Amino acid sequence: MVAAMHFPCKTFPAFRMLLPVLAFVPIYAQSTQSPANFRASAELVLVPVTVTDHNGKTVQGLQADNFKLLEDQVTQKIVSFSGDDAPCSVGLILDTSGSMRDLLGATKEIAHAFLGTANPQDEFMLLTVSTQPDAVSAFTVDIPTLEKSIQLTSAGGFTALIDTIYLGLNRMRVSKHPRRALLILSDGIDNHSRYSKSELVRVALEADVQIYTIIFDNPAAVPTTVPFVPAMIRKGGGTAGVQPPGSLLEDLSDKTGGIHFRVRNAAEAEQTAEKIGRAIRAEYVIGYQPANSLLTGKWHRIRVKSDVPHVSVYARNGYYAP
Repeated sequence: MVAAMHFPCKTFPAFRMLLPVLAFVPIYAQSTQSPANFRASAELVLVPVTVTDHNGKTVQGLQADNFKLLEDQVTQKIVSFSGDDAPCSVGLILDTSGSMRDLLGATKEIAHAFLGTANPQDEFMLLTVSTQPDAVSAFTVDIPTLEKSIQLTSAGGFTALIDTIYLGLNRMRVSKHPRRALLILSDGIDNHSRYSKSELVRVALEADVQIYTIIFDNPAAVPTTVPFVPAMIRKGGGTAGVQPPGSLLEDLSDKTGGIHFRVRNAAEAEQTAEKIGRAIRAEYVIGYQPANSLLTGKWHRIRVKSDVPHVSVYARNGYYAP
């Protein structure tokens, strides 16, 4: 029984490898051209999966027969399976806009806690959110220097959150490890982006990157005097309403197979950052051969279940065939 189920690449990254039929493939094979975390070819689809217990702790030691995978509601035969730890490429996105001024100190401590879970081969980049996205650091393994950059950040300005995530997903293309993720620390509001939510979601689905989010419950995030942007307006019914802060981040995590947490204080957020660090490194990768041809140009929906009781299973909710 699954207590909670979260089902979340432009099209090019998911189809870059032609893999042997029914062969156990190198799950973490590297690509210099595009991400390899979620991969599909005419023969094999590889799906990263994270399993947590009711406390959010990663569940390890599971085997292939603990999982059931469906594509377009059809059960698929699992032909490869891996649960090994592996180096990661992680993009850190810190919201340093004006609404986060009172939370910036906590945000820095949370980033420090997350980086404390790093393995020696992990690489990280840093982006900050303000009136414009700022790529503070390219990918590096120099954690002390990265932490100094984080400590030097200051809060102010509007919030171009969507634009910053969009930039982060594009920068992930040059990362060197197959296991790739974004970790976003924010109150979830956007009031200054040029890209829309729908544009970002499309890129996120095609970018082959899992998005993890820590969302602060922040009264200062309620947009009362700042201008709204179309991305944050709910359409329909003849009236427009503002989506609750953080709903965008929750949606991105659900769709890409990451995990989102809402936190009320720094202590909760620090514990959450450590859980996310472990979850990124403790993924299972399931490989299957689709019963139907991939070469249809269509969206194929994926659902992953586990027979382990009282766990939550996280996997992206599908992929676009070429």
